[in-house]
Amino acid sequence: MSSTQSASPQSGSAESFVVSRVVQLAVVAALGGFLFGFDTAVINGAVDAMTTEWATPSLLTGFIVSSALLGCMAGAALAGRVSARIGRVRVMLLAAVLFTLSSVGSALAFGPTDMIIWRVIGGLGVGAASVIAPAYIAEISPASVRGRLGSLQQLAIVLGIFAALMSDAALAGMAGGAAEELWFGLPAWRWMFMTEVVPAVVYGVLALTIPESPRYLVQQGREEEATRVLSEIFVDGVAVRVQEIRRTVVADRTPSFRDIVTPSGKNLLPIVWVGIVLSVFQQFVGINVIFYYSTTLWRSVGFTESDALTITVITSVTNIVVTVLAIALIDRIGRRKLLTIGSAGMTVSLGLMTAAFSIGRDPAVVDTVALLAGWDITALISANAFVVFFGMSWGPGVWVLLGEMFNNRIRAIALGVAAAAQWLANFLISTTFPAMAEVGLWFAYGFYTLAAFASFLFVLKFVQETNGVELEDMR
Repeated sequence: MSSTQSASPQSGSAESFVVSRVVQLAVVAALGGFLFGFDTAVINGAVDAMTTEWATPSLLTGFIVSSALLGCMAGAALAGRVSARIGRVRVMLLAAVLFTLSSVGSALAFGPTDMIIWRVIGGLGVGAASVIAPAYIAEISPASVRGRLGSLQQLAIVLGIFAALMSDAALAGMAGGAAEELWFGLPAWRWMFMTEVVPAVVYGVLALTIPESPRYLVQQGREEEATRVLSEIFVDGVAVRVQEIRRTVVADRTPSFRDIVTPSGKNLLPIVWVGIVLSVFQQFVGINVIFYYSTTLWRSVGFTESDALTITVITSVTNIVVTVLAIALIDRIGRRKLLTIGSAGMTVSLGLMTAAFSIGRDPAVVDTVALLAGWDITALISANAFVVFFGMSWGPGVWVLLGEMFNNRIRAIALGVAAAAQWLANFLISTTFPAMAEVGLWFAYGFYTLAAFASFLFVLKFVQETNGVELEDMR
């Protein structure tokens, strides 16, 4: 028999809900985050061998890595409107199909051009999943545990990253190197992409087992179905919840981009701008440089390929551990405080990395980046400290906020726009890193340090706490 839990959210009376059911729904939805993390990180172990085989210059290498983000941006921008038309679950199924196609296509790519095409197709799935998972989780979660359940999206992302990096390391180890032949005449780096087929199919199958979002159902006039779904989650008060949802959605009309602009039509609503800027800062601190390029980065400062892959896996494990910490904290201390702590810690750790790559560089080595004794360890520790502070705050915190900070009328559209901005920022950071690194790693990490400090100031001035507030009470 399913256990129940009662809690008192900040904004209202006690609520009782079926713990096992709400966790099950949130976990299945969060599997999109697993594919999100896997798809974006799997290229980490393949990039050096792939670009060596095709002899691509640094700018094209950066574009191959970040081309998926163009698809992510489009997928995120469209997912909100598409999900408002066909539902959250059907978008999950569509994303699973796109992940599968991208995995097989990338593994069998003939050269940079079709690799970019397949990466973009996968990016469409990632972008859609990045919008649908937090929206669905927020819409089925009781307010008192919404932060913890919303954080499952980020936990799934970092688990996906970890799984991708582990499979990369295992496949490279079995073949004796990412460029070496493994099975059926294909090098290991191609099998790195092929492994994504398994979680993509699992995601699609499990998405068929969960019900549609009750808020989408009410918007479509299907209140009996919405009542049935809510009855599986909440012990009592279902009728009142349906009434509250009805009050805050516009029935018989598909939400559109017009809903997120001011009455004059000349600007976006202030809350949408807050979501966009949060998304941009989440990427401008450079977190994905660690996961897209970390193997290349650590090899450039003197580590072997094997050691670099090991360091990357350790960093990924660290990310998982601190995300679990964030899940424990986010409903206790709130989203805003968590973000400010994270911003402060990221500023310091990124500043130390900047110092390591500037004053800690060995002047006797010209052709490669080499760090003086002590500074190499400083850079390694600082990089992992950065991951700790990001993983406990901005990683899960931004996704939780994006899933809950918008009201029912604009949530799907506004979340899509904010997520699209996040993918655009990710694209800019990922594409420019190789060129910035050629200027100097101190230059790249100096920029990320300034972004982290600016994020601290932004949260203090513009971000409002949403902890414990019902979705129907969001303005």
